[in-house]
Amino acid sequence: MSLEERFRIVRSVGEECIQEDELLNLLEKKPQPVCYDGFEPSGRMHIAQGVMKAINVNKLTSAGCKVKIWIADWFAQLNNKMGGDLKKIKVVGEYLIEIWKAVGMNLEGGQVEFLWSSDEINSRANEYWPLVMDIARRNKLPRIVRCCQIMGRNEQDELTAAQIFYPCMQCADIFFLKADICQLGMDQRKVNVLAREYCDDIKRKNKPIILSHHMLPGLQQGQEKMSKSDPSSSIYMEDEEAEVNLKIRKAYCPPQVAAGNPCLEYIKYVILPWFNEFKVERSPQNGGDKIYKTFEELAVDYESGELHPGDVKPALAKSLNKILQPVRDHFKNDANARELLRRVKSYKVTK
Repeated sequence: MSLEERFRIVRSVGEECIQEDELLNLLEKKPQPVCYDGFEPSGRMHIAQGVMKAINVNKLTSAGCKVKIWIADWFAQLNNKMGGDLKKIKVVGEYLIEIWKAVGMNLEGGQVEFLWSSDEINSRANEYWPLVMDIARRNKLPRIVRCCQIMGRNEQDELTAAQIFYPCMQCADIFFLKADICQLGMDQRKVNVLAREYCDDIKRKNKPIILSHHMLPGLQQGQEKMSKSDPSSSIYMEDEEAEVNLKIRKAYCPPQVAAGNPCLEYIKYVILPWFNEFKVERSPQNGGDKIYKTFEELAVDYESGELHPGDVKPALAKSLNKILQPVRDHFKNDANARELLRRVKSYKVTK
């Protein structure tokens, strides 16, 4: 694969890249760059965490990258997820891994590594904690508070001392994992920028490249992102076919409006990357079947009224169900996965 092709594939993962010239230079100099993403085990997995992450990881490994997925159990405890119960958090972490395996994340060849934060930090504590302390020492409190968005909090929230600690630790993770590329969501941007600023402070030349992926909105009007505390806002990875159909039927999908339309966002960021097409099945009197190969083509038809929400929704639900069926099958047929899901569903989600 040529350098240009590798760059095109890796760059396509991010809505934003800081900085493109650094990414090109990295890919030219390093045969297997290290990318990292982290997840708090905090409840059931929605489709952005499951399918979009699998798509992005598969793109990165196809371009020669190694991907470290940080199962951030201690971070979930700091952020009071699952009521701070570490045993429950670990069960949720195991469930996340089962889903990624089932949905089709390419785990062959050792290019993807799942790492538990508690295990890794404990095994190299003498390396980790001095780094956290140095980052904390070099930053004023308001700068750290500005990063609280990474925890799903805002600056006006009454933060615990643990939640002040959290951004310093997440910033340290990047260096601890020897990550060349931070491949997290746009909502994690502030702490990744903090890591680049830290490099300036310590006169480190090679800064981590930030490759921030798009955040899928919630399915209801005005929901900027999916919410685990609102089941109607997202499709979960093990939702039954009827649940997916109902959620999409009730989803916000204004006619002739493509911008801010969650159904069209699902098609753009989930369906088209997965199938390389979006198939709409209609009766001949309603225009007949049509296959879209690009989002631009679909958006033109939708905004003109040629494509109606009544066409989009059944086709979207059908495509989503095709993606999710192997996950459902895995959780039905594998006793360990079935028990993990039962336990995760029994836990109360805490903000």
